[in-house]
Amino acid sequence: MQAITVRDREAGVTGLTLEDLPRPHAAENDVIVRVHAAGFTRGELDWPASWTDRAGRDRTPSVPGHEVSGVVEELGYGTTGLTVGQRVFGLTDWTRDGSLAQYVAVEARNLAPLPADVEHTVAAALPISGLTAWQGLFDHARLVTGQTVLIHGAAGGVGSIAVQLAREAGAHVVGTGRAADRDTVLGLGAHAFRDLENDRWEDAGQVDVVFDVIGGDILDRSAPLVRAGGTLVTIAHPPTVRPDDGRAVFFVVEPDRARLAGLARRLRDGRLRVRVGAVRPLAEAAAALARRERVPGRTVIRIAEDEG
Repeated sequence: MQAITVRDREAGVTGLTLEDLPRPHAAENDVIVRVHAAGFTRGELDWPASWTDRAGRDRTPSVPGHEVSGVVEELGYGTTGLTVGQRVFGLTDWTRDGSLAQYVAVEARNLAPLPADVEHTVAAALPISGLTAWQGLFDHARLVTGQTVLIHGAAGGVGSIAVQLAREAGAHVVGTGRAADRDTVLGLGAHAFRDLENDRWEDAGQVDVVFDVIGGDILDRSAPLVRAGGTLVTIAHPPTVRPDDGRAVFFVVEPDRARLAGLARRLRDGRLRVRVGAVRPLAEAAAALARRERVPGRTVIRIAEDEG
């Protein structure tokens, strides 16, 4: 099969190359997915799991990409809950070869059925962003109806979904970003927008939840905005400044088949939009992912054509 690989940690995305590899083997409780579309998170090349297996052994050349949408091609021994020919999407394992390939081996529990009327290129942009947004808002911050949430980076992959989920839950949503993001964030359902570069966004008042995807100074300056009993939640790095009378949570997204299925239903019903930007074939993946210019929406790699 053809796959995108990376061998040099120092090279980063410029070290991505297209090469031929053997098809993966389906271990116990695995499925082999024929990949139709894949997502890539630029920061994953900084994760130790991108370079070593669970035992800490070097596993280069590594195939990156942890978001997949495709069709089940083969079942490993003992695999239940999925069938050959079924459309699925989800997260590939962190310490194994990923989805930027024609085939990928995935633990079945990390995949959810994909409705027939949801395109693979849309589904491939959803797993990490969608699960991160849900887990941050509801599992960790415990957001409920009537609360106010400040979402940093509200036009990005995670932030844009967080805005929509928080609005659906009945929260008052304030989104932040660059000036050019204002119309996008408000169009996603935010009640208000704050320009991180030009506004005094700290003057927006206290909130019940801050959801941060940026880190650094933005994260530090957000802690005083959390009212008593509230939560500062971030995926960037552990907070160094904490709310005076609230919680601070740093987390890493976890697979969740049931939640993925719920997000897919929202996509199908039109209650959730995923911002897909460029869609490129596997042969152009290395060049597309190495580009430095800011492209609105997620870049998705199309590897096989959708059925029909």
